[in-house]
Amino acid sequence: MATVLLVEDMQPEAALLAGYLQGEGFLVNRVVSAEEARQYLGKQKPDLIVLDVVLPGESGFEFCRQVKKQPETSDIPIVICSSKQGDIDKFWGMKQGAAAYLTKPVDKGELIRTARNLVGRF
Repeated sequence: MATVLLVEDMQPEAALLAGYLQGEGFLVNRVVSAEEARQYLGKQKPDLIVLDVVLPGESGFEFCRQVKKQPETSDIPIVICSSKQGDIDKFWGMKQGAAAYLTKPVDKGELIRTARNLVGRF
């Protein structure tokens, strides 16, 4: 079973995304900030990170960049899921090292296809 770290501070959105992923067999661990995500990564290495951009404290863009800079986490694929829909936001997210950028409201099928492609175990 593939493990996903979901970094989303809005409870309804987190529940929806987690439900989509769990319904397809992913094990989802939820945190609400980049700081909590960093603590999680210090203990466990997920197969995939699903990341919001607008978070309390450090932004998802900053967190993504830091994850990709660290040798022990650089190979974890990151999917950014954000309400920021501008081309510059998508460009910036990919430039930070994200493997995919999905806009909210996230399409369930697109999320599952993207997660499966990145994890490569389904």
